[in-house]
Amino acid sequence: MGYQILSFLLDVAAGLFSGVCLLRLYMQYQRVPFGNPVGRFVFALTDWIVLPLRRVLPALRRVDTASLVAAYLFQLAQVAILWLLAGGAGDGFMVPVLALFELLRLAVSALTALVIIYAVLSWVNADSPMADVVDRLAAPLLRPWRRLIPLVGGIDLSPLAFLVALQVVAIVLSSLQASVLR
Repeated sequence: MGYQILSFLLDVAAGLFSGVCLLRLYMQYQRVPFGNPVGRFVFALTDWIVLPLRRVLPALRRVDTASLVAAYLFQLAQVAILWLLAGGAGDGFMVPVLALFELLRLAVSALTALVIIYAVLSWVNADSPMADVVDRLAAPLLRPWRRLIPLVGGIDLSPLAFLVALQVVAIVLSSLQASVLR
């Protein structure tokens, strides 16, 4: 029971910090301004790790490698702590690989949440700073799907199609992870 509680708490903490680092990366990639409450929240939670990493990790074009590495480091710490608490059994070289799978799983979950929030906000016509940020982040992801899927009775099914694709990606990642662990 204690291991499960600690595992859950580590998952929440690592997920929060890694997720915010990934959000920072994606907001910078999409050139979403950080002068809104969401941007200020992201900076407040990530500056302490991203700014020092940025001194040694330059950006690659529009990709903020410092934010990406920070997100990975949080996942790596989580997996390493859980591996040590489990007795360090097995191959320790798998810890970085498992951390990568955890980061990819988190990215899929974050994109799923983003699209669901986008869909809900589109139904309620919210006039909040968050609605603008969510729209600027989700619209580029849904644009290719909108070209493929026409409106059906005035309803945009592109978020649903994107969510289905994300679930397929999650299944593939899970299968890959299982095969790597064998």
